[in-house]
Amino acid sequence: MNPFRVLVVDDSAFFRRRIVEMLKSDPNLEVVDTAANGREAVDKTRSLKPDVVTMDIEMPEMDGISAVRRIMAANPTPVLMFSSLTHEGAKATLDALEAGAMDFLPKSFDDISKNRDEVARVLCRRVTSIARRARSMVRPAPTARAPGAATAPAAAPADTGGPVNLRDFGIVAIGASTGGPVALQKVLQALPGNFPLPLVLVQHMPATFTPAFAERLNQQCAIEVKEATDGDELKPGLALLAPGGKQMTVETVAGRSKVRISESEPSQHYRPCVDVTFTSVANSYGGKVLAVVLTGMGADGREGARLLKQRGSKVWAQDEATSVIWGMPGAVAEAGLADRVLPLATIGPKLTGRG
Repeated sequence: MNPFRVLVVDDSAFFRRRIVEMLKSDPNLEVVDTAANGREAVDKTRSLKPDVVTMDIEMPEMDGISAVRRIMAANPTPVLMFSSLTHEGAKATLDALEAGAMDFLPKSFDDISKNRDEVARVLCRRVTSIARRARSMVRPAPTARAPGAATAPAAAPADTGGPVNLRDFGIVAIGASTGGPVALQKVLQALPGNFPLPLVLVQHMPATFTPAFAERLNQQCAIEVKEATDGDELKPGLALLAPGGKQMTVETVAGRSKVRISESEPSQHYRPCVDVTFTSVANSYGGKVLAVVLTGMGADGREGARLLKQRGSKVWAQDEATSVIWGMPGAVAEAGLADRVLPLATIGPKLTGRG
């Protein structure tokens, strides 16, 4: 297989050199050029047709978010953003993801790891994953695209399951990672304000990002969305988002359920972790959980889904065609744990019992 071709975009020559050096450590990646601002990025994406673009947010002449929008409109290409881990950086990154960027990494490499070799491995793995995913998808002419979508996959198989009866469930639990912010937004926007069940949400995301993400979802959705705090009670029409860097579990005492927020154990790779939350809702709600595993890298959620199935609950997985990365939902589906494998656009309507 030919190496994946990468365009590196940043206004800092020092940062461009560091990214190029790390990408060159992977024989499956080839840096085809660099650009110092968003305008150059748009022009070079059009002329060089890279497989992936790494993009800074704040740049002269044209910022990264504007560049992403133009790239997606004219030459849809997977984009990995570099972001500062601040509240404002979180808002800008979420804007970039809405504009069509596939993934993001902290611009301060110490926030990834103190080990330089580990930083390079993480970067190369992320770039390779979104590049490989993009190559597997069919790229349409720009006029046929939906705004903000990096690519248009082949049509997903039709779901033949009937409508869901929400009275069969006590809670909805949703887990996601890469591509999850946009996917979660699309699912939750389909729910009415009087949605009859509580929801718990786990999105792999830094601690500085989850407050801004919860705030954005709350503004865009009819249901209430908030970042979970220890002791929050589960209520119909309320979605509690696990805070980044911690773990969220659910406990039920005397018929009342609430979330507990705790520090992560050193052995827990994901913070927050879908498996941790799924396991706790399985223990609290038994067979009355409707769990949904959305797009994401890795297999987080599979073991939690396994326990949920053993308790008699239902598990849905996003389909491969509409996932940015079919790692997490694919792991659930391939383990035979998914009751339904659904295109993203149908998950929200089906959760209402009308889809």
